[in-house]
Amino acid sequence: MSYETLNFDVVDGVATIALNRPDNMNAMSPEMAAELHDAALVIDASSEVRAVILTGAGKVFCAGGDLGAFAAAGEGARTLIMKMTGDLHLALSRLARNRAPVIAAVNGTAAGAGFSLLMAADLAIAAESAVMTMAYTNAGLSPDGSSTYHMPRKIGDRRTRELMLTNRVLTSAEALGWGVVNQVVADDAVLSSAQKLAAKLASGPTQAYGQVKALLDGSFDHSLESQMELEARAIAGLVTTPDGQEGLHAFLEKRKPQFTGR
Repeated sequence: MSYETLNFDVVDGVATIALNRPDNMNAMSPEMAAELHDAALVIDASSEVRAVILTGAGKVFCAGGDLGAFAAAGEGARTLIMKMTGDLHLALSRLARNRAPVIAAVNGTAAGAGFSLLMAADLAIAAESAVMTMAYTNAGLSPDGSSTYHMPRKIGDRRTRELMLTNRVLTSAEALGWGVVNQVVADDAVLSSAQKLAAKLASGPTQAYGQVKALLDGSFDHSLESQMELEARAIAGLVTTPDGQEGLHAFLEKRKPQFTGR
């Protein structure tokens, strides 16, 4: 599928979305947000996609929102940002609710909206040279892109407040220590590492991954008893699926399971 601000393809069950405005440090523009939403819809409608990689073209993951576009909009900036965040948030919601795990391949700086995209991913691999900063309040703005939801859940309230209020810049090593990313690799190995992980996930029990995502994303919203009931219903529903049956029999027969995503 052809886009102006994204590179998008699906190969062997892995959808790869590359933010593609390298001359603008892959800044999130209204057009990019709309195209990201469209790509998320394509993924959501496809039974073929079983893992997603989100990365940036060139040497930057995403340097944040396109502040030039906001300034140029003048009195129309509020409407422009409402439309842009609407598209961005729908894209992130659909990727979150989709069964396919999302891997952020952070090939360079992740600032503002880029940091938000990173936090929205299920897993993240960063380049050694990558740095992360929220940066929103530096421009007199507040965060978007689901970061106020995902960040406190994934790294805690205190660290989230520090990042959002002080705009502290994290190195990749610090990001690993804070739990912002899962792995740090050499700069030239980011995409290949993400592709290796995505290939493994794409051959796995996709419906089970979807249940893991749903259970974890909702865990802060339920009581212990409610969460355990949801766990019970999820595992009971999965045990009779083709992949659930394959997993059980493969374990008992001491062989590697052959999952199909069903």
